[in-house]
Amino acid sequence: MPEAQDPDQNARHQRRMEKRKAVVDAAIARANIQRGVVLVLTGNGKGKSSSAFGMVARALGYGYPCAVFQFIKGAIDTGEQAFFSSQPLVQWEICGEGFTWETQNLERDKELAQSGWQKAREALSNPDIRLVVLDEITYLFNYGYLALEPVLEAIKNRPAQQHVVLTGRAAKTELIELADTVSRIEEVKHAFRAGIAAQPGVDL
Repeated sequence: MPEAQDPDQNARHQRRMEKRKAVVDAAIARANIQRGVVLVLTGNGKGKSSSAFGMVARALGYGYPCAVFQFIKGAIDTGEQAFFSSQPLVQWEICGEGFTWETQNLERDKELAQSGWQKAREALSNPDIRLVVLDEITYLFNYGYLALEPVLEAIKNRPAQQHVVLTGRAAKTELIELADTVSRIEEVKHAFRAGIAAQPGVDL
C-alpha cells in the first residue's frame, strides 16, 4: 500500500518551491546581455574535450557553423573527429601529430602549433563562425610553442556573437581571468590507472 501523503508536508514543499522559483526567475531576468562567451575547461580530470565537443553538437542543433582546432593529440583517430569532420557546418583542423612523448620532435611540434594557430586566428575573425574550439591549446603555452598574448588579443577582438572554448590542463591565469565561464575538472578515479585500455566511444 502506498504511504498516505501528508498535506502539511506538500504545502511546505510548495511554498519552498515557490520561493525558489522566484529567486531563479529573478536571476534569469537579470541575465539579459546577449554576446559571445569564452569558456575554459581545465584540470586533470577526464572530460574537458568531451564537454567542448558536446557544445559543438549543441551549436549544430541551432544550425550554427563551428570550427574545431585540435592541438597536440591530433594524430589519434577519435569518434568525434570521424563524426564532426563529416558535418558540413564544421571546420575540423588537426593541428598536431600526437602527444609530445610520441612525436619526440620539438621543432616539428612547434611548427605544427604555429600553423594551427594561424588557421584558428582566421576563424576567430570570421563572424560567420559562431563557435570556435581550441582543444588542448593550454599545452602550447605551457610548452612554449605559442605566445599567450596574441591568442588573448585575438579572443578579445573576435566577432561579438562568437563563442570560444579552450581546453587543456593547467590553464594560465590570464586565460582564466579572460574567460566568462571556467570549469576545473578533477580526477577522482580513472579506468586507465586500473589497467583498462582507452575505449572507443568513451575515451576515443
